[in-house]
Amino acid sequence: MQISISLNKVSKKYINEWIFKDLSYTINSGDKLVVLGSNGSGKSTFLQLAASYLIPTKGEIAWQNGSERIADDEIYKKLSMASPYMELIEDFTLTELVEHQMVFKPFINDLSAREVIIALQLEQHADKFIKNYSSGMRQRVKLGLAILADCPVLLLDEPCTNLDAKAIEWYQNIIKQYALDKTIVVCSNTVKEEYSFCTTSLEVEKFK
Repeated sequence: MQISISLNKVSKKYINEWIFKDLSYTINSGDKLVVLGSNGSGKSTFLQLAASYLIPTKGEIAWQNGSERIADDEIYKKLSMASPYMELIEDFTLTELVEHQMVFKPFINDLSAREVIIALQLEQHADKFIKNYSSGMRQRVKLGLAILADCPVLLLDEPCTNLDAKAIEWYQNIIKQYALDKTIVVCSNTVKEEYSFCTTSLEVEKFK
């Protein structure tokens, strides 16, 4: 798939505050983009708009596969996403959560649930309820489920949140092993470990 995401003069307003105005940018197939900015600058809003989770106040966002426009209700099939504000189903064990996702979004290379859990390096916690996971373990689960999903577009919001040094190394390795052929957008507060593989950058504060 040759997926591109085009934002044409996109503006987003919350109550009386403009998060950004007239932002035009095209994310091309295979791009590795980091969206940089301080807290409250609009990075997460940009990511949610790009994913079509939010509707712009003004402007248009278009997903295309080559020259063919992707219908809005089909976009979710093309992307996977991880962010600190996303919730996991806490009353599932990790095994149940992985098997649940497989119903809706299969994994890369037809990975089995067991293979996914091994890739997450959480084999010893496979039968533990998610509600009993630490914040770092939950973040690893969010990242792993997104990175290993068989989707051409990967969206990551501050992926190293709650990760210690060992987990950051795991994150960098799983990206290299499974995701470098994807289109990736990372939102970051200039934490270089989060986006060392990115080749282009966008500063949303320039569109205030």
